[in-house]
Parts: sequence; C-alpha cells; structure tokens
Amino acid sequence: MAQDTTAAGTGEIKDRAIGSDTAAMTDQERDEAASKLVDRFSLWSGAAGLIPIPFVDMATVCGVQLQMLRRLSEIYGVPFSENRGKSILASLAGAVIPASTATTTAVGVGSLVKSLPGVGTAIGALTMPVFSAGATYVIGKVFIQHFASGGTLLDFNPPDYREFIKAQKEKLGTRSAASPPSPGSSTRAAPSKGAGVVGP
Repeated sequence: MAQDTTAAGTGEIKDRAIGSDTAAMTDQERDEAASKLVDRFSLWSGAAGLIPIPFVDMATVCGVQLQMLRRLSEIYGVPFSENRGKSILASLAGAVIPASTATTTAVGVGSLVKSLPGVGTAIGALTMPVFSAGATYVIGKVFIQHFASGGTLLDFNPPDYREFIKAQKEKLGTRSAASPPSPGSSTRAAPSKGAGVVGP
C-alpha cells in the first residue's frame, strides 16, 4: 500500500512539473518545443513503418501518433482523452492520407506486401516508413496549429484544416526534395575535390 501511494505521489509531482514547465513557456518556445516533438515522432513513426510484420507496423504507427498527440496536449495544456484522441486520429488520417483510394490502398498494400518473402519485404520497407513519417508530420503540424489557436480535442474538426493539410503536404514535399544529401553520402564526404560544400 505504501508503494502505491509513493508511486502515485511521484506521478502527481511529475504531472505538476510538466504543467509548470509548459505554463512558463512563451508561445514561441511552446511552438518550437512542439515542432521538435513532431519531428522526433515523425522519425519514430518512420522507424515503426520498418516493422516487417504486416499490420503490426500500422498499429505501431497509430500508437506513436497517439503518444505524439498526448505530448502535444501536455505542451499546450489541453486536456487529453485517449478515446477521443484515437477517434480524432482515425478521422484525421482520412484527411491527411488523401481521400483518393489509391493512396489509402498504397498504405495498406505497403503493409500487406511485407508478407511476401523477399521482394515484398523490400517494397514494404521502402513504402511504409515514408507514408508513416509523412502522415505523422502532417498530423502533428495540424495539432500544433489547432492547439496554438486555443483549440481542444473536443472542438477539433478535420475538414476545417483541409487547406492547412494541403499546405503542409506541399511543404513536406519541398522539404524532402530540397533536403541535403545525408552525411554519409559521397558528395558531401569529399569537399576537397571541389564539391563546393560550405561550412556551418
């Protein structure tokens, strides 16, 4: 009994500490922290897409997105309900993953194709991380926008964010296309050969 009380008391103190940390943040600091959180969870979501077991990868990605939503709620001081979060993520997934059946089917097929030995695993390993990370990024940015404007989980309406989602997907596309080569790539590893790499 004493252990239960101690554990509950510690959790209570931790919750108060999180609340006081976010309460002391300026709006800019809060948005910055939320943006970093979304970037980190997008990477985790992409990693979850690498899970080789069909549909387990999709369930894991949903769990990552739910945890991201919980953490964004904490940052913005918005009450969080797991059931409401799940239903919002499900409805928002329909807006983030375009209403076209082709993309929705591609995500499901990207997961299902992993059941095919060899080639299927390779194709699934290439498609699922990209879709997972992209969808998580857009969902996170939508909630940053919603929470920053004073919204809660109770008043969230996905159709209100269609234009914002479109803009975020375009921004993500340009961000992906304009991203520099990875640090291990040969063009960046050889600046002495006139590659024109400028220092930070």
